[in-house]
Amino acid sequence: METIQDNKQREVWVDWMRVLACFMVMVVHSTEPFYIGGDGAQILTRADMFWCALFDSMVRMCVPLFIIASSYLQFPLRYSTGEFFKRRAVRVLVPFVIWTLVYVFYWGEPVDNLKSLLLNFNYSAGHLWFVYMLLGVYLLMPLLSSWAREVGKRELQVYLAIWLLSTLLPLVRDWVDASTMAITYGPTGIPRQALFPLWGEASWNTYGTFYYISGFIGYMLLGLYFRRFVGSLSWGKTLATAIPMYAAGFAITAGGFVRRVLMSGGGNFPSTGALDTTVWWETTWGYDTLGVALMAIATILVMRKITACGSVYNRVLLPVSRASYGMYLAHMIVLATVSAMLRDSLGTGEAGVLGIWTTPLQILGTAFLSFATVAVIAVIIQRIPRIGKYIMG
Repeated sequence: METIQDNKQREVWVDWMRVLACFMVMVVHSTEPFYIGGDGAQILTRADMFWCALFDSMVRMCVPLFIIASSYLQFPLRYSTGEFFKRRAVRVLVPFVIWTLVYVFYWGEPVDNLKSLLLNFNYSAGHLWFVYMLLGVYLLMPLLSSWAREVGKRELQVYLAIWLLSTLLPLVRDWVDASTMAITYGPTGIPRQALFPLWGEASWNTYGTFYYISGFIGYMLLGLYFRRFVGSLSWGKTLATAIPMYAAGFAITAGGFVRRVLMSGGGNFPSTGALDTTVWWETTWGYDTLGVALMAIATILVMRKITACGSVYNRVLLPVSRASYGMYLAHMIVLATVSAMLRDSLGTGEAGVLGIWTTPLQILGTAFLSFATVAVIAVIIQRIPRIGKYIMG
């Protein structure tokens, strides 16, 4: 166990933020059954639409927070490229391989799951997409580290401004498209032919102007910016900046979701559609969109003010922070079980035992129970001598 003296060498707020981000991920996945159902998209009631918009939008910056934390602690690299990848292999790649195989045999048809691994992640464990993205970010860190050590504040601000401009692309693409439903995957995805091409994109070229400086690389640059150029702010200045920024981001994410649900269903409920409908509903929830970026920045500003490193931090929060990656990998097994149990016992929609309050109880209950259960399991496994770190990171 690390002592408080030892913790003086740690960025305590990063541990608090990792734990918060991990819980946020579980809120996101606890919300999914209330807008993904049947053969694709399904929202049973108008109240459920608002509950989904509220809970999922509030925490949608969870994945960017992980990238910012990783960048803040590791970028630019302070050791050789070989040593960096060796450490990442132990902490990230080996646990990922282990849990990928767990999901291969736990959900779905093992043979089909193994075949899908040749080209992509196992689709029965969709949350593992995160690791592929994370590995891509790690590949860039050594390449950009020399620049990151020398970059000035103003120069970095310019690049961050360009990146923030790129977060508008999914929204602009949706706005200018003539169709009711413009399925978007963000500027870092390969646009479908149905998508409106922007700034150099065409049917024969997906690499538009903002392709190379969009997506999660911006969060990597944010971590660098906060570490090098953002000093200590008073609580007054912090809240004066963070609250309006978070409110604006939330309005964009939640408002966009509600608008699209109402448009697709004509204001009628249940609101249903193919799975692509769900992707369209989630347009403003994309991690590379403006609303999510604003909420991520606001969250960082507030979390950096946390300095508590007493007994609760040492005995509870720090072990959970260290196991947070393993918790992410493993949590869907527990969460899916808890979610199904609560839905069976409490009912769904306004027909549930608490009427319109059934849905929020299920979302929060699933998130809290899953988080607590997975945290205990992950911390115990991680402490197993020799092999724990290979399982939970």
